[in-house]
Amino acid sequence: MRVHHLNCGTMRLPGARLVCHVLAVETGGGLLLVDTGFGTADIAEPARRTGAIRHVVRPAFDPRETALHQIRELGFRAEDVTHIVATHFDLDHIGGLADFPEAQVHVTAAEARGALSPATLLERGRYRRTQLSHRPRLVRHDPTGERWRGFAAARQLTSVDDGVVLVSMPGHTRGHAAVAVDAGGYWVLHCGDTFYHPGTLDGTPVPWSLRVQERLVAHDIRELRSSQARVAALRAAGTEELMVVCSHDPALFEAARARAATGGR
Repeated sequence: MRVHHLNCGTMRLPGARLVCHVLAVETGGGLLLVDTGFGTADIAEPARRTGAIRHVVRPAFDPRETALHQIRELGFRAEDVTHIVATHFDLDHIGGLADFPEAQVHVTAAEARGALSPATLLERGRYRRTQLSHRPRLVRHDPTGERWRGFAAARQLTSVDDGVVLVSMPGHTRGHAAVAVDAGGYWVLHCGDTFYHPGTLDGTPVPWSLRVQERLVAHDIRELRSSQARVAALRAAGTEELMVVCSHDPALFEAARARAATGGR
């Protein structure tokens, strides 16, 4: 499968520039997106769609950064997007769902429950029901019973493609997951918001604003630290056939895009 790396939402925190790293994957059954970043409706109605948090993360709201615009630049149509796999339902990850209303949206069952029936104050504040008002075609998964690279709970999404795996990685949200994609010769493990900065995994300095943000929005900080430890161990193994990325680090995004441009070498 050919993988394209898209930035679908530049954001800024004090001392940190962020991206919304989205994967556009060419499969035999159409185009797959891993997350969507911000969409055209978010840009048209930022206050209603994203709320006050936009004043904190300061999205660029650039129409050229939407997944819809970028896949068209690649020669695809909105109708070509047949599947979307969401790492989780935070507003900067699903804003573009409405641009692809016919796509099946794959998510963990736990994440769907958290977004649609929030049980905590944090959940009631973080999810924007307006971004789901178009009633996306949700496909809920329980990633149990399978293992992937040491992670005990995973689910191969065979209805999407044999080379797509949903890996349970809770902590940031109740049902947060990573998505592993076979890029042909190597795998891309998109960890969503399991970490914001590679320093979380390798001990290099992390901007204070990212450390604060991570703690403030964690659904379960102990689960998050456990997930981070497992990703750090996997990344430290240094296998060439696995590339670990997250949603918001611009350096990892650029490295992934450069590798894809060389055919994975």
